[in-house]
Amino acid sequence: MTDWRIGPVPGRGLHRANGAELALPLQISRGGRPLAIAELELTLAAAEQLHAALCYALGERPPPPDAPECRQPVRYPGGRQRY
Repeated sequence: MTDWRIGPVPGRGLHRANGAELALPLQISRGGRPLAIAELELTLAAAEQLHAALCYALGERPPPPDAPECRQPVRYPGGRQRY
C-alpha cells in the first residue's frame, strides 16, 4: 500500500479561476509530509456533474451536524422530509 495522500489544503477552499472555472486546492503528501499543492480545475459543467455524483453517492444518509445548509433536511408542509 502506498503512503501518498491527496486531500484538501487546510485554510484554503474552492474559488473561481480563469473566469468561469472553479479551482479546488489539493495538498499532495507522502508519509504525512506535505510535498506540493495542486489545483483541481473544473468547468461549471464538470462541477455540476461532480455535485450530482456526490449527492447520489451520499444518498439517504443523514447529514452530519456540521454539514452545509444545502445538505440539511427540508420539511415540506404536510409532506415527507426530503434532502
